[in-house]
Amino acid sequence: MKTAQTNSPVNAPRRQITRADLMPLDEYSKIRKQHRATLVEQKRKRRVHIGPHVTLYFESYETMWAQIQEMLYIERGGEEQIDGELSAYNPLIPQGAELIATMMIEIEDEVVRRKTLSTLGHIEDMIAIKFSGHTVKGVPEDDIERTTADGKTSSVHFLHFPFTPEQVIAFRDLDAEITVGISHPNYGHMAVLQKDTHAALVEDFA
Repeated sequence: MKTAQTNSPVNAPRRQITRADLMPLDEYSKIRKQHRATLVEQKRKRRVHIGPHVTLYFESYETMWAQIQEMLYIERGGEEQIDGELSAYNPLIPQGAELIATMMIEIEDEVVRRKTLSTLGHIEDMIAIKFSGHTVKGVPEDDIERTTADGKTSSVHFLHFPFTPEQVIAFRDLDAEITVGISHPNYGHMAVLQKDTHAALVEDFA
């Protein structure tokens, strides 16, 4: 598997995080502030707002490495925690022919949030990326059902966007217009990717 330099403080394969890739907490604490500041710009480029409430955070090796280190730093679960974090976050690293995003429905007011979520059942099944005549539909993680029987959706979803080789080639065209849309009857919104976001996401493909 091809490897590459990363912006993390460790030099590791881009597609999988192992125990060997993680920093001891005493070493991580020394670079934590600087690393988090550096990661802000990377995350900005990988963030897409769709309508007033939905944001897609496109994940990468770097964002997942940082997430695991933060969980270990905050929770202090030691060795027993590591395997669980690797199992939880490695599946969110793109494997070369896909994009992966954490979708969050962000509404500060708790009453409004509950009411809105109750109207957005199965929104996770109605998200697609469109470009150059292609449509790539988001596929939700199937670990648990995130829409309840009464039609209330979760505020957090994990989406895979699997690309064919032809779609990867088309997506790499930085002159192409890329849109991300939601076709839910109660939330019909779309966003056009900014050029720096498009360029950042191109890097996720092998």
